[in-house]
Amino acid sequence: MNIRNVALAATSALALLAGAAHAQVNLKLANALTEDHPTSAALKQFAKEVEEKTDGEVRIRLFLNGVLGDEREVLEQLQNGAVDITRVSAANLENFNPIYRAFNLPYIFRDKDHFYSVMGGPIADEVYQATADSGFVGLTFFDSGARSFYTKSKPINTPEDLVGQKIRVINSNVSIRMVELMGGTPTPLPYGEIYTALQQGVIDGAENNPTALTIGRHGEVAKFYSQDEHQRIPDFLVIANRSMEKLTPEQQAVVTEAAVNATASFRELWDQAIDDAIAKAEAEGVTFNTPDPAPFRAKVEPLIAEFKADPAIGPLVAKIIDSQ
Repeated sequence: MNIRNVALAATSALALLAGAAHAQVNLKLANALTEDHPTSAALKQFAKEVEEKTDGEVRIRLFLNGVLGDEREVLEQLQNGAVDITRVSAANLENFNPIYRAFNLPYIFRDKDHFYSVMGGPIADEVYQATADSGFVGLTFFDSGARSFYTKSKPINTPEDLVGQKIRVINSNVSIRMVELMGGTPTPLPYGEIYTALQQGVIDGAENNPTALTIGRHGEVAKFYSQDEHQRIPDFLVIANRSMEKLTPEQQAVVTEAAVNATASFRELWDQAIDDAIAKAEAEGVTFNTPDPAPFRAKVEPLIAEFKADPAIGPLVAKIIDSQ
């Protein structure tokens, strides 16, 4: 091979290397929530920030409104490579690592500030890596709201007010045990059946964050919302290991930082959404009260003790409860 051919070969090799170094990476992000949900708005910001800070080398295409399936279906797609990133509830991550059960425990967080302190600190960083063997890790979290009781006929000021009340809960052993311990009668039902069940007297109340009163229109039939805030269950933004490995270390840092920034943006949007929901519900005749949470927490102490004694999640539960 003559010098000219050697030079041409070297130039071609360098060009290929340069092209590989700057090859565009396209990632698919699925979210089962609606496009107008605060989480979706935060994810749009996340995608925009990643594209801008990588000079277009990493682009994230959003699939909102559950167009790729529900959370469990999308998690399967994440594992087989059809989806790269998704937002998913802690409940649906329990199947991959039991450590996520800890977040369903009532009163594991003292209040909203404690929730954000824990979820934005080193405790959460440990949790993010818990599913690495399943093929994905966490990037950040989103607040799905404090869950409280809302009822048709009377406010819930103490656990005694729950006695004889049929309360709709999600189909979760923790939620069922919680309502039983507090004195109510847990009634698992799909979310879409709550309105009719309230209207027809199948249930006396339910528990959720205040947006259920407005978006779900439950405030039309349940006129008392009692802010005991017994649960605050986070959602998680997770990314497939193979997708993260497509990125350079610099691009990985950008994705991680943009995810954290999305959570900060989401918090403002979510707080405003809750304020708006409360104002709208009050205007439509819903009465809000704020009971002392201590008696409610005392009722679920046996459940908290069970979680602490569980070797799979006990250390995490203790860390969270004891943290400042």
